Amino acid sequence: MASLPSPLLADQFAPRCDFSRVDHVVVDADPVSTYKAVHDLDLTELHGFLVTAAVRLRELPERLRQRRTPRQRTRFTLHDLDAGTDWVLLGENPGHEIVFGAIGKAWKPVVKWVPVEARGFADFTEPGYAKVVCSISVLPYGQRRTLVNAEMRVVLTDPRAWLSFRRYWRVSTPFVGVISRAILRTVKRSAETGR
Repeated sequence: MASLPSPLLADQFAPRCDFSRVDHVVVDADPVSTYKAVHDLDLTELHGFLVTAAVRLRELPERLRQRRTPRQRTRFTLHDLDAGTDWVLLGENPGHEIVFGAIGKAWKPVVKWVPVEARGFADFTEPGYAKVVCSISVLPYGQRRTLVNAEMRVVLTDPRAWLSFRRYWRVSTPFVGVISRAILRTVKRSAETGR
């Protein structure tokens, strides 16, 4: 008899979602090496014209408002999210999944983010916001390979926020996909080369 699959840690923060996106990649490395690549992922190593364009396009309204260029990081891992960003590390199932998120009005040109800690994330219900939960998980795939999943779930706190986000999602989802696939490519390259 087959055992039931383990629940995802992301389910604790977004058991149901209004919008979602999942991307996958098969990595020619074992799950331990692959998870190490996820855990050590340096977001400054995401490269490519489309990745740069997606990030800069999202930052443009804030740059114009502040009239200065944001400080460039030399290294930025998922565990660095709590230091100086509006994102928070929500939890980790070591060896299997890491989850991070943010709460804000993503559809606004300059996003109004809500400072939140992991313990208050799931219970946040103030109307007019999007709760964004991102998960990167690894699963054994055959005897020597690993399936890596990058998932984004968005929960809206009221119908008006849902309508606003739906319009934003139609425009932003291709850019979300560009970044998600870049994360997966970087993890794959790192796990397969052992770097």
